[in-house]
Amino acid sequence: MTGQAIRYLLVGVSNTVITLAAYALAIAAGAPPVVASVVAFSAGAVNGYRLNRSWTFRSDLRGLRPAARYLAMITLGLGLNALGVRLAVHGAEVPKIAAELVALPPVTLMTFVLARTWVFPPGGPGRGGRPGPGGAVPRPR
Repeated sequence: MTGQAIRYLLVGVSNTVITLAAYALAIAAGAPPVVASVVAFSAGAVNGYRLNRSWTFRSDLRGLRPAARYLAMITLGLGLNALGVRLAVHGAEVPKIAAELVALPPVTLMTFVLARTWVFPPGGPGRGGRPGPGGAVPRPR
């Protein structure tokens, strides 16, 4: 497994911890479950964007474009994960908790590939655009 993939998985773990903590806090504060879920998912997504951009993919990209692409990627992942759970539970009669374990790996792989190639692509500014240690970016004359 590449260092990037390991970092991506670790960020995913931190997203889960933040999401669960935010959900528990929102519920304790009296928020309805769906509102608490949206707030918690958003907190995890912000964490994921920041850590994946700066640590996993070491990208210098900023602004609306990478943020919008990240939002599209996690929305697609969320939808495919929900579809996978539905198919596992209602189609293959997999137990509900196990269904998440069935759906999650292919969705995680898909979002990793999209994050690496589309949201935070190598080359240009960011990963691939930074000179290595002691290196310099040639300037046109």
